[in-house]
Amino acid sequence: MTATSGDTPLPSLADAPWLGRHATQAVLSAIESGGYAARVVGGAVRNELIGAPVKDIDVATTAEPREVMRLVEHAGLKAVPTGIEHGTVTVITDHTPLEVTTLRRDIETFGRHARVTFTTDWVEDARRRDFTINAFYCDRTGAVHDPLGGYPDLLARVVRFIGDPHDRIREDYLRILRFFRFTAEYARGAPDAAGLEASVELAAGLSGLSAERIRAEMLRLLAAPRAVDVVDVMEGAGLASRVLGIAETGTLRRLTAIEAALAREPDALLRLAALAAARPGRTLELREKLRLSSAEYERLARMALPDKAFDPEAPEREAKAFIYRHGSETFRDGMLLAWTNSSAPTDDARWRERLSLPERWTAPALPVRGADVMEAGLAAGPAVGRVMRTFEDWWIAEDFPTEHLRLAYALSRFVKANRD
Repeated sequence: MTATSGDTPLPSLADAPWLGRHATQAVLSAIESGGYAARVVGGAVRNELIGAPVKDIDVATTAEPREVMRLVEHAGLKAVPTGIEHGTVTVITDHTPLEVTTLRRDIETFGRHARVTFTTDWVEDARRRDFTINAFYCDRTGAVHDPLGGYPDLLARVVRFIGDPHDRIREDYLRILRFFRFTAEYARGAPDAAGLEASVELAAGLSGLSAERIRAEMLRLLAAPRAVDVVDVMEGAGLASRVLGIAETGTLRRLTAIEAALAREPDALLRLAALAAARPGRTLELREKLRLSSAEYERLARMALPDKAFDPEAPEREAKAFIYRHGSETFRDGMLLAWTNSSAPTDDARWRERLSLPERWTAPALPVRGADVMEAGLAAGPAVGRVMRTFEDWWIAEDFPTEHLRLAYALSRFVKANRD
């Protein structure tokens, strides 16, 4: 019998590769062996229904956490109580982690987290979720369950809160950013009007969220297919600048146009640099505002530094020197951001040529070692390092010469200068 959502038949996911995988079936079967129900829930089901890539597999069950642990361990699987007070156990099989969470209903919410109790009612569990397109369940046979009738929204590519948007947002204010992120990822048209209105009215609640949670959602939003249009809507309501301090949506749009012209995949951190006006000094503010990781901050800071290497009119040796000192990826970052902040068109041949330098040229290794310096007549000690640094600066400035006699002559001069 085919399941339906209202008058719309729900397809079977029996042939979904992730459902037939041993790890998935082993977890579902282990729980069902105790007489409980277990279903894959949320994103995996949603994405499979629209043909989008499926990443993580989450399972919902009527079994309580300690019973889940008992059943899966009895089946020879490893169970880790990663969030047992909230009903979540991570089960590892075939080196694959699956989160298994007991059906829940909220007793009390605090805008960032909730106090929950367990239930065996699938509708109650569905109602505490955020959007209708996230409240799908799929059992071991591939039958899809849609207790809140969200399938028509998925077909229409509408991201809509479950019930009253104000209630869902007050449960967790991060849902404001999730609303825009899911709209950028899955929706076809403008954001749902009721969701947008509630997000604007309750925007002050964003101030109570941790910077880490905001950072994660913003980076995922910026990588989404319709990021530019959705960020435009956010900034029209004053939400993007509330989160970032500065939101230059026109600069973001220009960067995405350059990415498209170059057939480059979206780069969330580069897009953040464009949107949030990353400049020297400003990057420090962004690090604090979003609690960027050290690697993210360092990348952002390097790409925001002005350099002659990023000027297509400057000699190419400037770009080569930059690549040698900082690497190809840092060079590409800086070039793309500089191009975005310039007035050059997206098909400018000079910018394309300079950006392609790492594909045409590989930075060579320094042709002199400390042993060479000492062989040239300098005793071991600090002077060896000085000569090496002097030689390297000369070699870079001369555009990386390779002629043996020229290199030997230069080295001898620097050694002699440090002996005298």
